Amino acid sequence: MNRGTILNSELSHAIATMGHGDIMIVCDAGFPIPRSAWRVDLALVQDVPDLETVLAAVNQGFITEKVAYAAEMAENNRPLLEKVKRIFASSEHFTIPHEQILTEMAAKAKVIVRTGAFDPWGNILLYSGVDVPKWFSKPGTKVPEYYADRMK
Repeated sequence: MNRGTILNSELSHAIATMGHGDIMIVCDAGFPIPRSAWRVDLALVQDVPDLETVLAAVNQGFITEKVAYAAEMAENNRPLLEKVKRIFASSEHFTIPHEQILTEMAAKAKVIVRTGAFDPWGNILLYSGVDVPKWFSKPGTKVPEYYADRMK
């Protein structure tokens, strides 16, 4: 049996295939997932599972270098924004217009994870990173300045 925290085999597989810079979108129940996208559908009923539960679980086994979300979230869903900032406190955060997430970014995502969340602007982009201390552990390897704070 898997020692990891994620029991869903498809989600576990998706995380294992992510490379540096790949995008995973964890979305609400209403997100228009493109037909061509790799979809991991976790939705069962309204708010099961919710975004906070899925994001926290993904954060346990996924190195998230950057997190993006709708620019509109700050004004229209402050409680969700606070949860995202708490869960991904050590990641870089930035915003993208919601319409761009629904179209351009959905097409660029390697995998889209659908939750049961009924959360307006609840579409979170997670950019895959690297385990900096492990990646730069060999003698003579120089750590780029932009990763210096992650060597701790």
